[in-house]
Amino acid sequence: MATLQTIRTKAGLLIAIIIGLSLAAFILGDLFQSGTSFLNRNQLEIGEVNGESVQYPDFQRKVEELGEIYKQNTQQTQLDENGWVQVREQTWQSTVQEIVMNEVYEDLGIEVSSDELYDMIQGSNLHPIIQQIFRNPNTGQVDRGAVINFLKQMDSGVAPEQKAYWLYIENQIVTERAQAKYNNMVGKGLFVTTAEAEESVTAGSKQVNFDYIALNHSTVADSTLNISESDLKSYYNAHKDEFEQEKIRELEYITFPVNPSAADYNDAQEWINEIKEDFTNTTNSAQFVNSNSDVSFDDTWYKKASLPENIGTWIFDEDAEQGDVFGPYFENDSYSLAKVDSIAMLPDSVEARHILLQPNTQEELVAMQLLADSLKTAIENGSNFAALATQYSGDQGSANNGGDLGWFGRGQMVKPFEEAAFGNEKNEVTVVPSQFGIHIVQTTDRSKLSKQVRVATLVRIVEPSTRTYQEAYAKASKFASNNTDSESFNAAVAEENISKNAATVRENDRQIVGLESARVLVRAAYEAKVGDILTTTQGSPIFELEKNFVIAILTKATEEGTASYEDAKTRVELAVTKEKKTEYLKDKASKALEGKSDLQAVASELNAQVNNAANINFNSYSIPGLGVEPAVVGAVTSLDVDNISQPIAGNNGVYIVKVTSVNENQALNVDSEKSRLAQSMNFRAGSQAYNAIREKAEIVDNRSKFY
Repeated sequence: MATLQTIRTKAGLLIAIIIGLSLAAFILGDLFQSGTSFLNRNQLEIGEVNGESVQYPDFQRKVEELGEIYKQNTQQTQLDENGWVQVREQTWQSTVQEIVMNEVYEDLGIEVSSDELYDMIQGSNLHPIIQQIFRNPNTGQVDRGAVINFLKQMDSGVAPEQKAYWLYIENQIVTERAQAKYNNMVGKGLFVTTAEAEESVTAGSKQVNFDYIALNHSTVADSTLNISESDLKSYYNAHKDEFEQEKIRELEYITFPVNPSAADYNDAQEWINEIKEDFTNTTNSAQFVNSNSDVSFDDTWYKKASLPENIGTWIFDEDAEQGDVFGPYFENDSYSLAKVDSIAMLPDSVEARHILLQPNTQEELVAMQLLADSLKTAIENGSNFAALATQYSGDQGSANNGGDLGWFGRGQMVKPFEEAAFGNEKNEVTVVPSQFGIHIVQTTDRSKLSKQVRVATLVRIVEPSTRTYQEAYAKASKFASNNTDSESFNAAVAEENISKNAATVRENDRQIVGLESARVLVRAAYEAKVGDILTTTQGSPIFELEKNFVIAILTKATEEGTASYEDAKTRVELAVTKEKKTEYLKDKASKALEGKSDLQAVASELNAQVNNAANINFNSYSIPGLGVEPAVVGAVTSLDVDNISQPIAGNNGVYIVKVTSVNENQALNVDSEKSRLAQSMNFRAGSQAYNAIREKAEIVDNRSKFY
């Protein structure tokens, strides 16, 4: 009978593929800091799609539901911050798609009826998700009885999370079905003509070899160009659509890093020296390390080559014995002690086989533990392992091979399984649980034994003390108190020779290079005015970002739309400079071409070289030696052999080309190409149609105000 655990295990990957799950921890922040006025509907609006308001409470409920689904699916109890960021992003994208596409579905009359849903869940045309969940692993067939029994459980009362999970799956099935109908409808309206197929065949089959002269823009000095202000403004006015800009904020900031002081290093060294005797005398090194060290106990077995050089030499060359302690020694900003926890002669690899029992409920777990003990006894008494594996093992990959896993080294299996397989003597049988179920493991062979050790390492990482934090904060506080505006900020930075950093951030950015947990700084930048010193929600100009105290000013703010001439001027200058260089080089090349039919002679007059390129066709993305030059590709695939082209304006310069030979593959079939193009077009149709609809939609995204 299918259970929630079965659904999590079998449906997880398939659902993730269909809905794009990719998830993480969320800190609510200062949602209600603004008091009762925040409860106004407009202030609760997290976004708007085609005039439909998306309210924060509804959106957050969906976020939490999706977060719970992901935690159930991955068997996690908590999500980290990055995961929650991705959950919110997935929820937003799904919300936008639902609103946008529901309008389209309604206009087109697309719907998924209850009868269709019934048919996909328990009828004759089961959805792939349902097939995956309820497929019998032994027969490969879908167990329809299990589907019915599971749905009866749903009606008779199940845990809320089970019901929520199942309803979520149903919703995804309906969504995917509606999308499929729409995609099919779009696909039916697409058609590839014979002319298009013939053109594609020609473009792909015609291979061109050619010689060329390249006159790069870099050969023209900027100082030789005469560019006036009117040239720049004329170009800007004629190409305004090329100067669209995003909504961004530019800020400058200084940091007061919290680094360990000399006293912090001394304190860490004293601590490690004082604890050495207790560490030496303890009989349970693993427990001692886990209770006292900044790094947990590592139970890996090591050969000399896998250990740090100093530890490997001490143990293997100086014959350290179990219980011996090395150090203290200093590395990677920490003081450490290394103790030989265990020494053993162990194999580097083993050959093993197993039977995997996979319980779905607590009752099944108890029964399978008893079964595992019975199977272990039967194997030890001579029963056929391969036959038992075929009959009982849930690992079909190995069960079909009598449970045999072949040879494997350390680190290739889950830890409990590895410890059992490597700890067994030859032909010994062990029962061991793992996250995959209960394993009956038999080690059938072992490689040559070698000396291996397990090392207990006690680590004290040097961290800034409270006193060090206070000293760094005092410096930041003094600077902030004395410099309360951008003018005094910049003057003090220059006078005190403080290193100043700059950052450009978008409204939903969460990171600034070099700073950790910088979301609060980004939000502050979007709440400030140009020239302001940024402040926290509590009004402080000092941001504590992990091990840095940060003070920042907003230097520039741009809104979404067409950039002003002043904002775009740098880009305009680059474009006009390129245009002027192209004009100059085209004129120079045209003069060199006059009266000449030999490319080498043209090159001599231009003081340039003749190079060549081979096997270029109309579909070529780039040309070896030239890079991405679509104008050159278009020219050479249309030129006749031995004809010299006129100057061609490209991305990086001006070119003169001469086709030397053409090879055409006549084997390509127009009908086959027509089918290929149609298939490719249909494959892209759904996503491209949605992207086009989404691009036309009016979407207001206010998430940055809430997260």
